[in-house]
Amino acid sequence: MENQSNEMKLNESAIAFLRESAKWSMFLAILGFIGIAFMVIMGLFMGTILSSFSQMGGGMNNSPFTMMPGLMAGFYIVIAVLYFFPIYYLFKYAQNTKIALQSANSDLLADALGYLKSHHKFLGIMMIVMISLYILIIIGAVFMFAAAAM
Repeated sequence: MENQSNEMKLNESAIAFLRESAKWSMFLAILGFIGIAFMVIMGLFMGTILSSFSQMGGGMNNSPFTMMPGLMAGFYIVIAVLYFFPIYYLFKYAQNTKIALQSANSDLLADALGYLKSHHKFLGIMMIVMISLYILIIIGAVFMFAAAAM
């Protein structure tokens, strides 16, 4: 048997599409990193902000948000950590694609596409988890309303 090569040549339009995809991915990744930074900042200051509301007096003292400033701050930090991974994968895809197209390096392009796969896989798993949580919340609410109606 002859040694068959799995080489695939990209035409000019495919290269142009990858180049444009890398530019938009880099833009979205930078916006994502900025958003993550804002979430971390909000998480760090959330405890202080909510504690000040509870000290102001009035009707805010019985608010569940003022009773758990640490939980709210932790929630923001956890969400920021969860968002970091798909944004990082998108950034690495954009960066590696740009370098691979400039240097015509197919191995680097394969690595870039691997990061894109990881980005999509992470988002897909996150969506499955969120849909599952929504279904559980809806089922729980139905049972709660049914129990309350009895």
